[in-house]
Amino acid sequence: MNIFSNFQQYFKFMKNYKTRFLLGISLVSAMGGLLFGYDWVVIGGAKPFYERFFEISNSPALQGWAMSSALIGCMVGAIISGSLSDRFGRKRLLILSGAVFMVSAIGTGAAESMTIFILYRLLGGVAIGLASTLSPMYIAEIAPKEVRGKFVSINQLTIVIGILAAQIANMLIAKEVPTGATDLDILNSWNGQQGWRWMFWAEIIPASLFFLLMFLIPESPRWLAKRGYNDKAEAVLLKIGNKSFATQALSDIRESLQNDSRKVDFKALFAPGMKKILLIGIVLAAFQQWCGINVIFNYAEEIFSAAGYAVDDIMFNIVITGSVNLVFCLIALYTVDKLGRRPLLLLGAGSLAVIYAVMGTLFFFEVKGLPLLILVITAIAAYSMTLAPVVWVVLSEIFPNRIRGAAMAVGTLALWSACFILTYTFPMLNSGLGASGTFWLYGVICVLGFLFILKKLPETRQKSLEQIEKELLNS
Repeated sequence: MNIFSNFQQYFKFMKNYKTRFLLGISLVSAMGGLLFGYDWVVIGGAKPFYERFFEISNSPALQGWAMSSALIGCMVGAIISGSLSDRFGRKRLLILSGAVFMVSAIGTGAAESMTIFILYRLLGGVAIGLASTLSPMYIAEIAPKEVRGKFVSINQLTIVIGILAAQIANMLIAKEVPTGATDLDILNSWNGQQGWRWMFWAEIIPASLFFLLMFLIPESPRWLAKRGYNDKAEAVLLKIGNKSFATQALSDIRESLQNDSRKVDFKALFAPGMKKILLIGIVLAAFQQWCGINVIFNYAEEIFSAAGYAVDDIMFNIVITGSVNLVFCLIALYTVDKLGRRPLLLLGAGSLAVIYAVMGTLFFFEVKGLPLLILVITAIAAYSMTLAPVVWVVLSEIFPNRIRGAAMAVGTLALWSACFILTYTFPMLNSGLGASGTFWLYGVICVLGFLFILKKLPETRQKSLEQIEKELLNS
Protein backbone atom coordinates (compact mmCIF):
# COMPACT_ATOMS: atom_id res chain seq x y z
CA MET A 1 0.00 0.00 0.00
CA ASN A 2 2.85 2.35 0.85
CA ILE A 3 4.50 1.65 -2.52
CA PHE A 4 1.20 2.30 -4.33
CA SER A 5 0.79 5.57 -2.43
CA ASN A 6 4.31 6.63 -3.38
CA PHE A 7 3.57 5.99 -7.05
CA GLN A 8 0.37 8.03 -6.79
CA GLN A 9 2.26 10.96 -5.30
CA TYR A 10 4.97 10.66 -7.94
CA PHE A 11 2.56 10.71 -10.88
CA LYS A 12 0.65 13.61 -9.33
CA PHE A 13 3.92 15.51 -9.14
CA MET A 14 4.76 14.58 -12.75
CA LYS A 15 1.41 16.00 -13.85
CA ASN A 16 1.83 19.34 -12.09
CA TYR A 17 5.51 20.00 -12.79
CA LYS A 18 7.90 19.79 -15.72
CA THR A 19 10.41 17.52 -14.06
CA ARG A 20 12.76 17.14 -17.03
CA PHE A 21 13.35 20.89 -17.22
CA LEU A 22 13.59 21.19 -13.44
CA LEU A 23 16.08 18.34 -13.22
CA GLY A 24 18.15 19.75 -16.09
CA ILE A 25 18.64 23.21 -14.64
CA SER A 26 19.23 21.75 -11.16
CA LEU A 27 21.98 19.48 -12.48
CA VAL A 28 23.68 22.36 -14.30
CA SER A 29 23.58 24.56 -11.22
CA ALA A 30 24.78 21.65 -9.08
CA MET A 31 27.90 21.34 -11.21
CA GLY A 32 29.16 24.13 -8.98
CA GLY A 33 28.98 21.53 -6.22
CA LEU A 34 30.93 19.03 -8.34
CA LEU A 35 33.74 21.55 -8.81
CA PHE A 36 33.60 22.42 -5.12
CA GLY A 37 34.03 18.72 -4.26
CA TYR A 38 36.83 18.15 -6.74
CA ASP A 39 38.79 21.27 -5.83
CA TRP A 40 38.33 20.62 -2.13
CA VAL A 41 39.64 17.02 -2.20
CA VAL A 42 42.14 16.93 -5.06
CA ILE A 43 44.75 18.55 -2.84
CA GLY A 44 44.62 15.54 -0.50
CA GLY A 45 45.91 13.21 -3.23
CA ALA A 46 48.51 15.72 -4.38
CA LYS A 47 49.65 16.34 -0.81
CA PRO A 48 52.39 13.63 -0.52
CA PHE A 49 54.04 15.01 -3.67
CA TYR A 50 53.72 18.80 -3.58
CA GLU A 51 54.90 18.79 0.03
CA ARG A 52 58.18 17.25 -1.09
CA PHE A 53 58.35 19.62 -4.06
CA PHE A 54 57.92 22.69 -1.86
CA GLU A 55 59.99 21.15 0.97
CA ILE A 56 57.33 21.47 3.69
CA SER A 57 56.90 17.79 4.61
CA ASN A 58 58.47 18.35 8.04
CA SER A 59 56.52 21.49 8.95
CA PRO A 60 53.02 20.89 10.42
CA ALA A 61 52.26 24.64 10.32
CA LEU A 62 53.12 24.99 6.60
CA GLN A 63 51.31 21.74 5.83
CA GLY A 64 48.22 23.12 7.54
CA TRP A 65 48.54 26.43 5.67
CA ALA A 66 48.86 24.71 2.28
CA MET A 67 45.77 22.62 2.98
CA SER A 68 43.67 25.39 4.55
CA SER A 69 44.68 28.46 2.50
CA ALA A 70 41.85 27.89 0.02
CA LEU A 71 39.45 28.32 2.91
CA ILE A 72 40.43 31.97 3.26
CA GLY A 73 39.29 32.34 -0.35
CA CYS A 74 36.12 30.42 0.53
CA MET A 75 35.34 33.01 3.19
CA VAL A 76 35.89 35.84 0.71
CA GLY A 77 33.67 34.10 -1.84
CA ALA A 78 30.96 33.56 0.75
CA ILE A 79 31.09 37.20 1.89
CA ILE A 80 30.81 38.69 -1.59
CA SER A 81 28.22 36.15 -2.74
CA GLY A 82 25.49 37.70 -0.59
CA SER A 83 25.55 41.28 -1.77
CA LEU A 84 26.61 40.47 -5.34
CA SER A 85 24.02 37.72 -5.89
CA ASP A 86 21.25 39.95 -4.53
CA ARG A 87 22.43 42.72 -6.83
CA PHE A 88 23.36 40.85 -10.02
CA GLY A 89 21.48 37.57 -9.64
CA ARG A 90 22.36 33.96 -8.85
CA LYS A 91 23.09 33.02 -12.45
CA ARG A 92 25.77 35.63 -13.18
CA LEU A 93 27.67 34.83 -9.98
CA LEU A 94 27.63 31.12 -10.80
CA ILE A 95 29.03 31.90 -14.25
CA LEU A 96 31.77 33.92 -12.57
CA SER A 97 32.59 31.02 -10.25
CA GLY A 98 33.02 28.72 -13.25
CA ALA A 99 35.54 31.11 -14.79
CA VAL A 100 37.46 31.42 -11.51
CA PHE A 101 37.58 27.62 -11.14
CA MET A 102 39.25 27.38 -14.56
CA VAL A 103 41.89 30.02 -13.80
CA SER A 104 42.65 28.49 -10.41
CA ALA A 105 43.10 24.98 -11.81
CA ILE A 106 45.53 26.20 -14.45
CA GLY A 107 47.54 28.37 -12.07
CA THR A 108 47.78 25.88 -9.18
CA GLY A 109 49.11 23.15 -11.43
CA ALA A 110 51.67 25.49 -13.00
CA ALA A 111 53.00 26.86 -9.68
CA GLU A 112 56.78 26.77 -9.22
CA SER A 113 56.84 28.31 -5.76
CA MET A 114 54.86 27.91 -2.57
CA THR A 115 53.72 31.56 -2.79
CA ILE A 116 52.19 31.14 -6.25
CA PHE A 117 50.65 27.83 -5.21
CA ILE A 118 48.95 29.50 -2.24
CA LEU A 119 47.73 32.46 -4.32
CA TYR A 120 45.95 30.19 -6.79
CA ARG A 121 44.57 28.05 -3.97
CA LEU A 122 43.13 31.25 -2.49
CA LEU A 123 41.55 32.05 -5.87
CA GLY A 124 40.10 28.55 -6.10
CA GLY A 125 38.68 29.10 -2.64
CA VAL A 126 36.80 32.19 -3.85
CA ALA A 127 35.16 30.02 -6.52
CA ILE A 128 34.25 27.38 -3.91
CA GLY A 129 32.78 30.08 -1.65
CA LEU A 130 30.60 31.38 -4.49
CA ALA A 131 29.46 27.97 -5.71
CA SER A 132 28.84 26.49 -2.25
CA THR A 133 26.58 29.43 -1.39
CA LEU A 134 24.76 29.91 -4.67
CA SER A 135 24.22 26.42 -6.10
CA PRO A 136 22.01 25.12 -3.26
CA MET A 137 20.31 28.51 -2.89
CA TYR A 138 19.45 28.62 -6.62
CA ILE A 139 18.02 25.09 -6.55
CA ALA A 140 15.97 25.84 -3.41
CA GLU A 141 14.50 28.89 -5.14
CA ILE A 142 13.34 26.96 -8.21
CA ALA A 143 12.25 23.64 -6.70
CA PRO A 144 8.65 22.93 -5.58
CA LYS A 145 8.25 22.27 -1.85
CA GLU A 146 7.31 18.59 -2.36
CA VAL A 147 10.74 17.72 -3.71
CA ARG A 148 12.90 20.63 -2.59
CA GLY A 149 14.91 18.45 -0.22
CA LYS A 150 15.70 15.95 -2.97
CA PHE A 151 16.65 18.63 -5.49
CA VAL A 152 18.82 20.63 -3.11
CA SER A 153 20.47 17.34 -2.13
CA ILE A 154 21.46 16.95 -5.79
CA ASN A 155 24.03 19.63 -5.04
CA GLN A 156 25.49 17.43 -2.30
CA LEU A 157 25.40 14.47 -4.69
CA THR A 158 27.48 16.36 -7.21
CA ILE A 159 29.86 17.43 -4.42
CA VAL A 160 30.32 13.75 -3.61
CA ILE A 161 30.77 12.89 -7.30
CA GLY A 162 33.40 15.63 -7.48
CA ILE A 163 35.14 14.19 -4.42
CA LEU A 164 35.14 10.70 -5.91
CA ALA A 165 36.29 12.03 -9.30
CA ALA A 166 39.24 13.75 -7.61
CA GLN A 167 40.11 10.59 -5.69
CA ILE A 168 39.97 8.43 -8.81
CA ALA A 169 41.93 11.00 -10.84
CA ASN A 170 44.60 11.16 -8.14
CA MET A 171 44.91 7.36 -8.09
CA LEU A 172 45.08 7.07 -11.87
CA ILE A 173 47.52 9.95 -12.33
CA ALA A 174 49.92 8.98 -9.53
CA LYS A 175 52.44 6.32 -10.48
CA GLU A 176 53.36 3.52 -8.08
CA VAL A 177 55.44 4.59 -5.12
CA PRO A 178 58.04 1.92 -4.26
CA THR A 179 57.93 0.54 -0.72
CA GLY A 180 60.47 2.35 1.46
CA ALA A 181 60.79 5.35 -0.89
CA THR A 182 62.46 8.33 0.78
CA ASP A 183 61.38 11.97 0.53
CA LEU A 184 64.16 12.52 -2.02
CA ASP A 185 62.99 9.54 -4.10
CA ILE A 186 59.44 10.93 -4.18
CA LEU A 187 60.68 14.45 -4.99
CA ASN A 188 62.70 13.25 -7.98
CA SER A 189 59.94 10.96 -9.28
CA TRP A 190 57.34 11.82 -11.93
CA ASN A 191 54.80 12.17 -9.10
CA GLY A 192 56.95 14.73 -7.32
CA GLN A 193 57.68 16.82 -10.41
CA GLN A 194 54.65 16.51 -12.73
CA GLY A 195 52.01 14.12 -11.37
CA TRP A 196 50.59 16.46 -8.73
CA ARG A 197 50.24 19.20 -11.36
CA TRP A 198 48.02 17.04 -13.58
CA MET A 199 45.78 16.31 -10.60
CA PHE A 200 44.88 20.02 -10.51
CA TRP A 201 44.81 20.46 -14.30
CA ALA A 202 42.19 17.70 -14.67
CA GLU A 203 39.68 20.12 -13.14
CA ILE A 204 39.84 22.37 -16.22
CA ILE A 205 37.45 20.10 -18.15
CA PRO A 206 34.44 20.16 -15.76
CA ALA A 207 35.08 23.83 -14.94
CA SER A 208 34.86 24.77 -18.64
CA LEU A 209 31.69 22.72 -19.06
CA PHE A 210 30.04 24.36 -16.04
CA PHE A 211 30.99 27.84 -17.25
CA LEU A 212 29.39 27.24 -20.68
CA LEU A 213 26.23 25.45 -19.51
CA MET A 214 25.40 28.12 -16.94
CA PHE A 215 24.58 30.51 -19.80
CA LEU A 216 21.67 28.21 -20.75
CA ILE A 217 19.73 28.16 -17.47
CA PRO A 218 17.20 30.83 -16.37
CA GLU A 219 17.61 33.25 -13.49
CA SER A 220 16.00 32.41 -10.12
CA PRO A 221 12.31 33.42 -10.18
CA ARG A 222 12.54 34.60 -6.58
CA TRP A 223 15.43 36.93 -7.43
CA LEU A 224 13.55 38.20 -10.51
CA ALA A 225 10.47 38.94 -8.39
CA LYS A 226 12.59 40.65 -5.78
CA ARG A 227 13.99 42.97 -8.44
CA GLY A 228 10.49 43.74 -9.75
CA TYR A 229 10.64 41.54 -12.87
CA ASN A 230 7.35 39.77 -12.14
CA ASP A 231 6.61 38.85 -15.76
CA LYS A 232 10.01 37.21 -16.14
CA ALA A 233 9.60 35.45 -12.80
CA GLU A 234 6.23 34.06 -13.86
CA ALA A 235 7.70 32.93 -17.19
CA VAL A 236 10.37 30.90 -15.36
CA LEU A 237 7.79 29.43 -12.97
CA LEU A 238 5.66 28.39 -15.97
CA LYS A 239 8.64 26.47 -17.32
CA ILE A 240 8.84 24.62 -14.00
CA GLY A 241 5.14 23.90 -13.38
CA ASN A 242 1.59 24.51 -14.56
CA LYS A 243 -0.33 27.78 -14.47
CA SER A 244 -1.82 27.11 -11.03
CA PHE A 245 1.64 26.49 -9.56
CA ALA A 246 3.15 29.59 -11.19
CA THR A 247 0.33 31.88 -10.05
CA GLN A 248 0.35 30.63 -6.46
CA ALA A 249 4.17 30.63 -6.21
CA LEU A 250 4.46 34.19 -7.54
CA SER A 251 1.72 35.37 -5.17
CA ASP A 252 3.52 33.82 -2.18
CA ILE A 253 6.85 35.32 -3.24
CA ARG A 254 5.39 38.82 -3.70
CA GLU A 255 3.65 38.63 -0.31
CA SER A 256 6.93 37.71 1.42
CA LEU A 257 8.65 40.67 -0.27
CA GLN A 258 6.05 43.34 0.52
CA ASN A 259 8.23 45.09 3.09
CA ASP A 260 11.44 44.66 1.11
CA SER A 261 13.39 47.73 0.05
CA ARG A 262 15.30 45.68 -2.57
CA LYS A 263 18.54 46.89 -1.08
CA VAL A 264 20.52 44.31 0.84
CA ASP A 265 20.93 45.51 4.42
CA PHE A 266 23.05 43.28 6.61
CA LYS A 267 21.61 45.07 9.67
CA ALA A 268 18.30 43.38 8.85
CA LEU A 269 19.92 40.06 9.75
CA PHE A 270 19.97 41.15 13.39
CA ALA A 271 16.39 42.43 13.55
CA PRO A 272 14.01 40.85 16.09
CA GLY A 273 13.12 37.34 14.93
CA MET A 274 16.00 37.21 12.47
CA LYS A 275 18.74 36.67 15.04
CA LYS A 276 17.48 33.28 16.16
CA ILE A 277 17.18 32.10 12.54
CA LEU A 278 20.69 33.35 11.80
CA LEU A 279 22.00 31.61 14.93
CA ILE A 280 20.53 28.28 13.81
CA GLY A 281 22.15 28.68 10.39
CA ILE A 282 25.57 29.64 11.79
CA VAL A 283 25.67 26.81 14.35
CA LEU A 284 24.56 24.17 11.84
CA ALA A 285 27.09 25.39 9.26
CA ALA A 286 29.94 25.35 11.79
CA PHE A 287 28.88 21.98 13.17
CA GLN A 288 28.89 20.38 9.71
CA GLN A 289 32.63 21.10 9.65
CA TRP A 290 33.56 20.71 13.32
CA CYS A 291 32.05 17.24 13.36
CA GLY A 292 35.49 16.40 11.95
CA ILE A 293 34.72 14.27 8.92
CA ASN A 294 36.52 16.48 6.42
CA VAL A 295 39.89 15.80 8.01
CA ILE A 296 39.50 12.23 6.77
CA PHE A 297 39.37 13.54 3.19
CA ASN A 298 42.02 16.23 3.57
CA TYR A 299 44.44 14.36 5.81
CA ALA A 300 43.81 10.82 4.61
CA GLU A 301 47.55 10.23 4.33
CA GLU A 302 48.14 10.89 8.04
CA ILE A 303 45.05 9.00 9.21
CA PHE A 304 45.68 5.90 7.11
CA SER A 305 49.41 6.03 7.85
CA ALA A 306 48.58 6.01 11.55
CA ALA A 307 46.37 2.99 10.83
CA GLY A 308 49.39 1.19 9.30
CA TYR A 309 48.82 1.64 5.55
CA ALA A 310 51.46 2.45 2.88
CA VAL A 311 51.12 5.22 0.24
CA ASP A 312 49.69 3.01 -2.54
CA ASP A 313 47.24 1.39 -0.09
CA ILE A 314 46.21 4.88 1.03
CA MET A 315 45.34 5.93 -2.53
CA PHE A 316 43.12 2.86 -2.92
CA ASN A 317 41.50 3.31 0.50
CA ILE A 318 40.69 6.93 -0.35
CA VAL A 319 38.77 5.76 -3.43
CA ILE A 320 36.87 3.27 -1.25
CA THR A 321 35.84 6.06 1.11
CA GLY A 322 34.75 8.18 -1.86
CA SER A 323 32.62 5.35 -3.24
CA VAL A 324 30.91 4.88 0.13
CA ASN A 325 30.37 8.63 0.24
CA LEU A 326 28.55 8.47 -3.10
CA VAL A 327 26.36 5.47 -2.24
CA PHE A 328 25.11 6.94 1.03
CA CYS A 329 24.53 10.35 -0.52
CA LEU A 330 22.15 8.59 -2.93
CA ILE A 331 20.35 7.15 0.09
CA ALA A 332 20.03 10.70 1.44
CA LEU A 333 18.26 11.77 -1.76
CA TYR A 334 15.57 9.18 -1.02
CA THR A 335 15.23 9.84 2.71
CA VAL A 336 15.49 13.64 3.08
CA ASP A 337 11.90 14.32 1.97
CA LYS A 338 10.52 11.18 3.65
CA LEU A 339 12.16 11.15 7.08
CA GLY A 340 12.69 14.89 7.38
CA ARG A 341 15.66 17.15 8.05
CA ARG A 342 15.72 17.06 11.86
CA PRO A 343 15.70 13.25 12.36
CA LEU A 344 18.52 12.81 9.84
CA LEU A 345 20.67 15.48 11.48
CA LEU A 346 20.15 13.90 14.90
CA LEU A 347 21.05 10.50 13.47
CA GLY A 348 24.24 11.85 11.96
CA ALA A 349 25.42 13.71 15.06
CA GLY A 350 24.68 10.77 17.37
CA SER A 351 26.28 8.18 15.08
CA LEU A 352 29.48 10.17 14.63
CA ALA A 353 29.82 10.72 18.38
CA VAL A 354 29.78 6.95 18.96
CA ILE A 355 32.08 6.16 16.02
CA TYR A 356 34.68 8.74 17.08
CA ALA A 357 34.64 7.39 20.64
CA VAL A 358 35.52 3.93 19.29
CA MET A 359 38.06 5.27 16.77
CA GLY A 360 39.84 7.24 19.46
CA THR A 361 39.98 4.13 21.65
CA LEU A 362 41.48 2.02 18.84
CA PHE A 363 44.10 4.68 18.11
CA PHE A 364 44.87 4.90 21.86
CA PHE A 365 45.53 1.15 22.08
CA GLU A 366 47.44 1.24 18.74
CA VAL A 367 45.02 -1.05 16.93
CA LYS A 368 45.82 -0.83 13.20
CA GLY A 369 44.56 -1.99 9.83
CA LEU A 370 41.08 -3.20 8.88
CA PRO A 371 39.15 -2.24 12.06
CA LEU A 372 40.09 1.42 11.63
CA LEU A 373 39.31 1.34 7.91
CA ILE A 374 35.85 -0.05 8.70
CA LEU A 375 35.22 2.71 11.25
CA VAL A 376 36.37 5.41 8.81
CA ILE A 377 33.99 4.03 6.17
CA THR A 378 31.15 3.87 8.70
CA ALA A 379 31.76 7.50 9.73
CA ILE A 380 31.72 8.64 6.11
CA ALA A 381 28.52 6.67 5.47
CA ALA A 382 26.80 8.28 8.46
CA TYR A 383 27.95 11.76 7.47
CA SER A 384 27.08 11.35 3.78
CA MET A 385 23.42 10.50 4.36
CA THR A 386 22.85 13.04 7.13
CA LEU A 387 24.97 16.10 7.94
CA ALA A 388 26.58 16.49 4.52
CA PRO A 389 23.43 17.01 2.41
CA VAL A 390 20.87 18.01 5.04
CA VAL A 391 22.74 21.02 6.45
CA TRP A 392 22.85 22.54 2.95
CA VAL A 393 19.13 21.82 2.54
CA VAL A 394 18.28 23.53 5.84
CA LEU A 395 20.52 26.53 5.12
CA SER A 396 18.83 27.03 1.75
CA GLU A 397 15.37 26.85 3.37
CA ILE A 398 15.33 28.75 6.66
CA PHE A 399 16.34 32.28 5.61
CA PRO A 400 13.58 34.75 4.56
CA ASN A 401 13.28 35.67 0.87
CA ARG A 402 14.19 39.32 1.25
CA ILE A 403 17.55 38.63 2.94
CA ARG A 404 18.26 35.11 1.68
CA GLY A 405 21.39 36.08 -0.26
CA ALA A 406 22.93 37.97 2.65
CA ALA A 407 21.91 35.40 5.27
CA MET A 408 23.11 32.47 3.15
CA ALA A 409 26.41 34.30 2.74
CA VAL A 410 26.76 34.64 6.53
CA GLY A 411 25.89 30.97 7.04
CA THR A 412 28.37 29.86 4.40
CA LEU A 413 31.01 32.19 5.83
CA ALA A 414 30.51 30.48 9.19
CA LEU A 415 30.89 27.10 7.50
CA TRP A 416 34.14 27.97 5.78
CA SER A 417 35.52 29.75 8.85
CA ALA A 418 34.86 26.59 10.85
CA CYS A 419 36.38 24.51 8.08
CA PHE A 420 39.53 26.68 8.09
CA ILE A 421 39.93 26.22 11.84
CA LEU A 422 39.36 22.47 11.50
CA THR A 423 41.79 21.99 8.62
CA TYR A 424 44.51 24.30 9.91
CA THR A 425 44.51 22.89 13.44
CA PHE A 426 44.37 19.17 12.64
CA PRO A 427 48.13 18.68 12.08
CA MET A 428 48.83 20.45 15.38
CA LEU A 429 46.04 18.64 17.26
CA ASN A 430 47.22 15.34 15.82
CA SER A 431 50.76 16.16 16.92
CA GLY A 432 49.77 17.39 20.39
CA LEU A 433 46.82 15.17 21.33
CA GLY A 434 47.55 12.23 19.07
CA ALA A 435 44.97 10.65 16.79
CA SER A 436 43.05 9.27 19.79
CA GLY A 437 42.67 12.60 21.58
CA THR A 438 41.78 14.40 18.36
CA PHE A 439 38.92 12.06 17.51
CA TRP A 440 37.65 12.09 21.09
CA LEU A 441 37.51 15.88 20.84
CA TYR A 442 35.47 15.64 17.62
CA GLY A 443 33.17 13.18 19.44
CA VAL A 444 32.46 15.72 22.18
CA ILE A 445 31.63 18.33 19.52
CA CYS A 446 29.17 15.87 17.93
CA VAL A 447 27.41 15.41 21.28
CA LEU A 448 27.04 19.20 21.63
CA GLY A 449 25.75 19.43 18.05
CA PHE A 450 23.18 16.70 18.77
CA LEU A 451 21.87 18.63 21.77
CA PHE A 452 21.59 21.90 19.81
CA ILE A 453 19.66 20.27 16.96
CA LEU A 454 17.36 18.52 19.43
CA LYS A 455 16.52 21.79 21.20
CA LYS A 456 16.60 24.48 18.50
CA LEU A 457 15.93 23.11 15.00
CA PRO A 458 12.33 22.90 13.71
CA GLU A 459 11.29 20.55 10.90
CA THR A 460 11.03 22.15 7.42
CA ARG A 461 9.95 19.17 5.32
CA GLN A 462 6.98 19.63 2.95
CA LYS A 463 6.72 23.38 3.58
CA SER A 464 7.11 26.24 1.10
CA LEU A 465 9.95 28.69 1.67
CA GLU A 466 7.37 31.35 2.47
CA GLN A 467 5.61 29.09 5.00
CA ILE A 468 8.92 28.28 6.70
CA GLU A 469 9.66 32.01 6.88
CA LYS A 470 6.33 32.78 8.59
CA GLU A 471 6.69 29.95 11.11
CA LEU A 472 10.27 30.82 12.11
CA LEU A 473 9.60 34.53 12.43
CA ASN A 474 6.47 33.99 14.51
CA SER A 475 7.82 31.25 16.76
